Amino acid sequence: MQDFQPFEILAGNHDSGMVLLGDHAMNRLPPRYGDLGLPATAFARHIAYDIGIEALTRTLSQRLGVPAVLGGFSRLLIDPNRGEDDPTLIMRISDGAIVPGNHPITAEEWNHRIEAFHRPYHNAVSETIAKTANASGRAPLVLSLHSYTPAWKGIPRPWHAAVLWDSDDRAVRPLLEQLRREPALIVGDNEPYDGALKGDTMYRHCMVSGIPHALLEVRQDLIGDEAGVAAWADRLAPIFQSMNADGALHAYNVHASRTGPYA
Repeated sequence: MQDFQPFEILAGNHDSGMVLLGDHAMNRLPPRYGDLGLPATAFARHIAYDIGIEALTRTLSQRLGVPAVLGGFSRLLIDPNRGEDDPTLIMRISDGAIVPGNHPITAEEWNHRIEAFHRPYHNAVSETIAKTANASGRAPLVLSLHSYTPAWKGIPRPWHAAVLWDSDDRAVRPLLEQLRREPALIVGDNEPYDGALKGDTMYRHCMVSGIPHALLEVRQDLIGDEAGVAAWADRLAPIFQSMNADGALHAYNVHASRTGPYA
């Protein structure tokens, strides 16, 4: 347990003014949890992590020269993209798979997972955002990367990618606009699900502080191998770079909270 790292920070130029996040980048578990009673095949599924996101985030971080924070543990252990008071923080059943190691679970174990894994990850995110803000002299652009399944409950998802958001659309509008310049690309706007989730990573670190942000989902079958990751990195790197150069993103937005240091 002592050697298990709940996050990984990728080096980058903090004065770039951009931070990348990969909440569900990895499917790892600390040794003391074994496999949570699940077969090995479960850890190759989306229930354990966001397929392709670790490689995509690493590639973009290196190409753009920006810092990134990767979650170092499987979402089956505890979900870093949920608030501490969210009842789905530790899943007993995930897409039909019963997780024996999560049920029953004591209050002591629930709190231990928050303190040992969830909070350290979010502390790393907070520190990276603050360090980037201090170095660049402005609220950074925060882009969170996720992936989703090609179908859900037998229903195909036609979107190649999706931009999820709550009420601050500063980074969302240019991201959607640039992605949709490719006629063959189907891009969802808060589809296949809505991005407004109180207490999630974007809410906690960006919404309440007025930091420009967007959450980008890429369909997993499109980034499930090296070729797919390279193609999407080629597509996204210039888009992210142009967004970061847009001073309008860093201006105060009336939808953003005035309570934070960047409002």
